[in-house]
Amino acid sequence: MNKLNINKKVKLPNGVILGNLGIGTWYMGDNSSERKEEINAIRYAVDNNITTIDTAEMYGGGRSESLVGEAIEPYDREDLFIISKVLPNNAGKSRIFNSCENSLKRLKLDYLDMYLLHWQGSIPFEETINAMEKLKEDGKIKSWGVSNMDVEQMEEIINVPYGENCCANQVLYHLGSRGIEYSLKKLTDKHSIPTIAYCPLAQGGTLRGNLLKSSSVLVIAKKYNISPVQVLLLFTLHQENLISIPKSSKVVHMKEIVDCLSLSLDDEDMALLNKEHLPPARKEYLDIE
Repeated sequence: MNKLNINKKVKLPNGVILGNLGIGTWYMGDNSSERKEEINAIRYAVDNNITTIDTAEMYGGGRSESLVGEAIEPYDREDLFIISKVLPNNAGKSRIFNSCENSLKRLKLDYLDMYLLHWQGSIPFEETINAMEKLKEDGKIKSWGVSNMDVEQMEEIINVPYGENCCANQVLYHLGSRGIEYSLKKLTDKHSIPTIAYCPLAQGGTLRGNLLKSSSVLVIAKKYNISPVQVLLLFTLHQENLISIPKSSKVVHMKEIVDCLSLSLDDEDMALLNKEHLPPARKEYLDIE
């Protein structure tokens, strides 16, 4: 059987090229007793060439950003790709600049590589996008994107002035939650907008942990002597134009994630997964955790 390419590169609309594996930090920084281990987990990832790190002002009310800031302090800033997100109620021209500045202070950075609108609120996309473009002009961010946007929202964003500068849509995606494949990902792929997949290890959304016991996942895990978690991550890493951002608070689990860079599935494995966990046959509601 043909081994499939796992180390895909993803090109952003602004020309930046990233690896297809990053790390998320949801809930990290919330427990002071776990801080050292969480920092060590992030540093293990960076030491092993996973340099895309995703966080948000919402995560722990900024505690996740502060944790990331401490974790990345020893590294060369230019080697990292740091993403954060602005809350919808802070995404207007009266608040977004202050929100961005506060995120930068917590991260101990001069700029963000990407700034995402966390989800749609009451502020018009045009106002938020204009503010994002101003943040770019001011050197506070290198690029911007969105999160938790479905087809109709992405169509609106793309058609707003400067909407073509949208560099990513971050959504929940894993083997058991594949709704984006029907139309959303096709739309963003058409416009060369990468998908960033959060919860790729099925920590959220449809099916959740039941996937770890599914027959196809267990068969493939046994075949390669790998864990079911690694099978789930490999499924997402085989997708085109997609960056997967699993989260791990412990070094031992981060090693499991990093090891996926040297693993691969073949077309028979993918067929087995697709047979048990069918791609969507119709439009589905966007899965959000």
